[in-house]
Amino acid sequence: MCERAVLTNRPSLDLIPFVLKGLEPVGERGTDPVSSLNPNSCTGFEPEPSKEGSWMMAQNELVVVGIDVAKDKVDACIRSLSQRQTFPSTAEGRRDLIAWLRKHKVGKAVMEASGGYERDWAKALRGADLEVRIVDPKRVRSFARSAGRLAKNDAIDAEMIAWFAETFGEAPAQAYDADREKLVQIVNARQALLDVRTELQNRNEHSVPDVVQKMQARLLKKIALEVAKLEAAIAAMIKATAHFTELAEIIESVPGLGEGTSAGLIAAMPELGQVSNKAAAALLGVAPYDDDSGKRRGERQIKGGRRKVRNLFYMACLGAATQHNPVLKAFYRRLIAKGKEKKVALVACMRKLIVILNIMIARGEKWDASRYAVG
Repeated sequence: MCERAVLTNRPSLDLIPFVLKGLEPVGERGTDPVSSLNPNSCTGFEPEPSKEGSWMMAQNELVVVGIDVAKDKVDACIRSLSQRQTFPSTAEGRRDLIAWLRKHKVGKAVMEASGGYERDWAKALRGADLEVRIVDPKRVRSFARSAGRLAKNDAIDAEMIAWFAETFGEAPAQAYDADREKLVQIVNARQALLDVRTELQNRNEHSVPDVVQKMQARLLKKIALEVAKLEAAIAAMIKATAHFTELAEIIESVPGLGEGTSAGLIAAMPELGQVSNKAAAALLGVAPYDDDSGKRRGERQIKGGRRKVRNLFYMACLGAATQHNPVLKAFYRRLIAKGKEKKVALVACMRKLIVILNIMIARGEKWDASRYAVG
């Protein structure tokens, strides 16, 4: 039995499979013994790479580091070289991390989105000419659970991020755009104020003392002023950035899509025009997924995607499909006539419109009703 499995109750970090002596699985007669555990099976174990194998990986392949970001520190793990280190969240700590990564010839750094704490680290690593990829924490946690890793701490998280990145290494790093990152923050700030405004307006529907009503009225007036300032800043930034201006002109040429929707799509969906139509629908979260098993045929449902921009796009499509856009209006009515529920028909309109936008941006073309009319 693995010595570490005997000495500790927590799972081994390297997931070394162990088999009791005398109980190794045996292959069929005349064949070699069966491997102790298949790393591709559901057992959740992965054989530890040998030192020679790790050296070859470091020499011949891109070396990947997984970085778990916390408020005051980061934990870094290079699985292929069995290296782990912790660095403080300071300018000196970032310099030390870069020096450590260069020492081990790391080519790609992967970290989870951590509420903004990852931004300074990603910026420093990109400045050092390292490829950086930001991944969804939910995917990494699900990946860890699928491997049978139930324990969770910063060191384990760093290793899981590295293992995840090695397993799904074909995914490219996101192209960094400082202007888009700034736009994202302003758009998110505006949306946060709109959410607060909606909450206050909902409270006004209930009977409250006069002093509370006056307080809420003052807040609503202040929020309206701040929203106007942010919208002016968004418009100025889009106008000052040539690429954003081009995208905004294409998106806003679609009847029913205004400046708010345009800014949200530019900020949250930079992939538009660069990916397939199916990928664009999946990124927005309006792609239908199968739910079948054997002879059972379940209902297709949308899953995943980017919730904030999907909510924004939903409201825009609601107006476009019911009032402002003749093409979507005809498509929506046709689906209703076929017996589709209104929300199902509206989601279908969202999927149709995001595909149209993806094609328009890829071609650099503005809206043409005759091209996208329902046949």
